[in-house]
Amino acid sequence: MVFEQIKKYGDHEQVVFFHEPSVRLKGIIAIHNTKLGPALGGCRMWPYASEQEALVDVLKLSRGMTYKAAAAGLDQGGGKSVIICDPKKKTPELFKAFGRFIHSLNGAYITAEDVGTSVEDMKYIRESTPFVTGLSKDQGGSGDPSPFTAQSTFMGIKAAVAYKLNKTSLQGLKVAIQGIGHVGVYLAEYLLAEGCQLSICDIYEQRAKDFQQKHPSVEVVHHEKIYDEECDIFSPCALGSIINSKTLGRLKCSIIAGAANNQLDTLDMEDELMKKGILYAPDFVINAGGVISVCVESKGNYSEDKVKNRIANVYNVLKEIFSRSDEEGKNPTDVAIEIANNRIQEKTKH
Repeated sequence: MVFEQIKKYGDHEQVVFFHEPSVRLKGIIAIHNTKLGPALGGCRMWPYASEQEALVDVLKLSRGMTYKAAAAGLDQGGGKSVIICDPKKKTPELFKAFGRFIHSLNGAYITAEDVGTSVEDMKYIRESTPFVTGLSKDQGGSGDPSPFTAQSTFMGIKAAVAYKLNKTSLQGLKVAIQGIGHVGVYLAEYLLAEGCQLSICDIYEQRAKDFQQKHPSVEVVHHEKIYDEECDIFSPCALGSIINSKTLGRLKCSIIAGAANNQLDTLDMEDELMKKGILYAPDFVINAGGVISVCVESKGNYSEDKVKNRIANVYNVLKEIFSRSDEEGKNPTDVAIEIANNRIQEKTKH
């Protein structure tokens, strides 16, 4: 079953299961492709219902990281790790042990923050290995990558609006944001500053209410009803597989553009979106800001200007993807994957 799953989600180079009972550490590191460079991808901590669910998640996420780095023009491979644990039960000892497992891979995989982990957690991993990025600024790092992910998502929304709605401004557009976590909060702030109308939700409802208290014009929607919102843009900023057979028919938007990874339950969902006239911004392109930031950090001589310049190019990359999608009769994700694979193949030739 394990080998079948690995093959199904992209013939990964390496999948490592790790377990340290003394600190209740149990998880998986998946290295998808290192042809452009060492695999880079965050560590997600989540109380998965099963080991099978964790395996599928890490395989899909690591494959997405390969495409994300390649499409963004980074000399970096794709990888990801998951720790099967409730984030409320994390400990420094757990992350130090996790760092030792990372170190045993001799630099093939570099970790960073993701859902359920933080800059503080990276500090403890750093005690066991240098193969970690997204460190705090007082450690010489770039800090939380979430604002940069929000920035690239914001640029991607602008590109989608320009292409689909033929508008250069976001003023007055209605955006439904699913998830007001680290990234969603920053994105919501950017959109409000542009004059957007927002509906928001979060599985932790108090987060949404706290944001509404700060911005009373924002409407809070129950997280199960966000799919039914009539809006110009639906922006998934939580977990993956949220565009699926149960939710697809409920969507009432022109554009899907958000920061979540693996938003489509299956890739053929995008063809169904096209039939409905909905433009989908490939998640691994639009949400590349965070990995751009930690990649620049991992290379040394970190500069926020370098990061912002690369993030600004997300707009151009997406406009090219949308144009080619129309010209070639392919969905945007297939075009984006082709661009990423071509770059990997070109790199391999030289």
